[in-house]
Amino acid sequence: MSGRTAAAANVYWVYNIPDWLFTFISVLVTAAIGVGGMFATRTWVKRLHLGHSHNEMVSYYLAAVGVFYGITLGLIAISTWQTYTDVDNKVTLEASAIAALWRDVSDYPEPQRTILQNNLRNYTRDIIDFAWPLQRRGIVPPAGPKGHLFFTHFEEALYAFEPQTQGQMALQMTALNQFNTLATLRQERMQTVKAGLPQSMWILVILGAFVNLAVTWFFVAPNVKVHFWMTLLLSVLLGLLIHVLAAVDNPYRGKVSVSPDALELAYDQLMAP
Repeated sequence: MSGRTAAAANVYWVYNIPDWLFTFISVLVTAAIGVGGMFATRTWVKRLHLGHSHNEMVSYYLAAVGVFYGITLGLIAISTWQTYTDVDNKVTLEASAIAALWRDVSDYPEPQRTILQNNLRNYTRDIIDFAWPLQRRGIVPPAGPKGHLFFTHFEEALYAFEPQTQGQMALQMTALNQFNTLATLRQERMQTVKAGLPQSMWILVILGAFVNLAVTWFFVAPNVKVHFWMTLLLSVLLGLLIHVLAAVDNPYRGKVSVSPDALELAYDQLMAP
């Protein structure tokens, strides 16, 4: 296992736990850093404020840091959610292409009809049962498994058919166009298996949250309980934001992920024996 693969495995274990636990860990970590840092630096910060309170200046810095971080995090979140919805839509389009192709080949004469239907049925079932569990682990389905063979056999049988009438020729052209659409959507799905924020963006998100918490440590509040609760609430908010971003970062991983429901629906309505 390469160093990059091992590092990814160390990070992606969070997608294998329940979402509530993932949320709890995210909030717990940020809360521990925020509150722990507040108490750890409290004595040192009091010395900085000795003789004069700098809370007003700290407020300006916190506002500036919060605005910059909030805008950055918002843009990243929008981009991540857009990627998630695009992948979900592509899966729906792939299921629609399979359903349309099934209806097309259902009008073929025998024995081509049965051959094409069996390969398309097996291919769809293989996506649901074999390819999707791999995608949930961040693995691109390899070319060797049966799904690839079913797809290849379907293509060979489709191109081998020789229309005998004008109606069959029109049906063949429609089926070929639909097959090309399916092939494109299939390739796009496999290309998005590893979609996600680059490491540099995650460094920015994590360090940005830490900087926001660190600035709050420079406040000196007469009542430590007020400072504690304000820091805790900000820490919880940052933890929740990071959790939501991580939950939808990779479209196929975790509990909040793109599902094969559209493919299941197409299979159950049209192809199930």
